[in-house]
Amino acid sequence: MTRGTPVTVPIRNPLFALDVALKLALVALLLLAVVFPDWEQFEGKAIGTRILTYPLSGILVPAGWWLFFRRRPFPVAPDIVVILPFVIDTAGNAANLYNTIWWWDDANHFVNWGLLTGAFALTIRPLRLPWWNVLALGVWFGGATAIAWEVLEYFAFIRNSPELETAYTDTLGDLVLGLSGSAIASTLIAASVWRREKRGR
Repeated sequence: MTRGTPVTVPIRNPLFALDVALKLALVALLLLAVVFPDWEQFEGKAIGTRILTYPLSGILVPAGWWLFFRRRPFPVAPDIVVILPFVIDTAGNAANLYNTIWWWDDANHFVNWGLLTGAFALTIRPLRLPWWNVLALGVWFGGATAIAWEVLEYFAFIRNSPELETAYTDTLGDLVLGLSGSAIASTLIAASVWRREKRGR
């Protein structure tokens, strides 16, 4: 960035206010786990790991933008879509939804990986890649991060948990759901790129 280039942060954009609110909500939910670590819903959920790592989701996009793309407007939409899955997951733990709603975990893997992959696809969209590249990279990103998440889950709490007996089946289901959500999100973004390409012909 050359000296004097303005940095554009859309403070007056309503989406920016939502972005900030989601990050504050994530901090508040994590603090709840710090203050009340003995609550039933936090037991066996690797809350300590979440407290240490989840805040990174709130600085990932701003840091990348500041280091590499600050000549462009701040990417509010991708930032929201990145932080949202972590807010949903933490809120689900705080409200004990994982223990009381049987489909909550499955829904999270499907929806949250769709959101994360959507954020990734939106981030690479300015590169003007062809639609099939966006689709392939999105599915790859979803699959790779879903596998990484399951590995982290195993080492964080499953290997020493009673859930280990059913972990194989659960992991396969989570991977299928995460990849399905990623494929749908990638297809939607790729379709928008295809329409843009068609208009440009």
